Amino acid sequence: MKKYVVWSLLLVLFVVPGCSKKQAPEPLAGNPAPDFTVRDLGGREVRLADLRGKVVVLNFWATWCPPCREEIPSMMQLNKSMAGKPYQMLALSIDEGGKKAVEDYFAKSGTNLPAFLDPGQAIGNLYGITGVPETFVIDKKGVIVKKVVGAMEWNSPEVIKFFSDFAMK
Repeated sequence: MKKYVVWSLLLVLFVVPGCSKKQAPEPLAGNPAPDFTVRDLGGREVRLADLRGKVVVLNFWATWCPPCREEIPSMMQLNKSMAGKPYQMLALSIDEGGKKAVEDYFAKSGTNLPAFLDPGQAIGNLYGITGVPETFVIDKKGVIVKKVVGAMEWNSPEVIKFFSDFAMK
């Protein structure tokens, strides 16, 4: 019984609120966001440095992660609310199945995000993610201002106001 309690506690501590835990150093708020180039589902390359002048939401997620799937609809609503503003979401999938896994998930779920692929987690490792979902908010100058660990309601009025005000500064 004692082993069961210990394993249950470890599961709660190291799996909740996200999935896929591992340890690596992470860039801290106030520091420049590490630059990278990533491809979207259509093969188009995007370089983080090229997005200067926009607020960037860099979200690491996976199709197999329940908290990730739960927050996608609210992220879609945030994106819709931010249309036409200096804002860009980069939803980086760490799925080993890559493009097919993400496209299949979007087709089945009826959801969609500006999805990019990081199946080997090279970018995730660069950012020191410890699980998914993890999200970094990067300002117009390329500086990390916030890290969010776990799922969040991205479409709350307060969050939408924050991003609208932040993007228009």
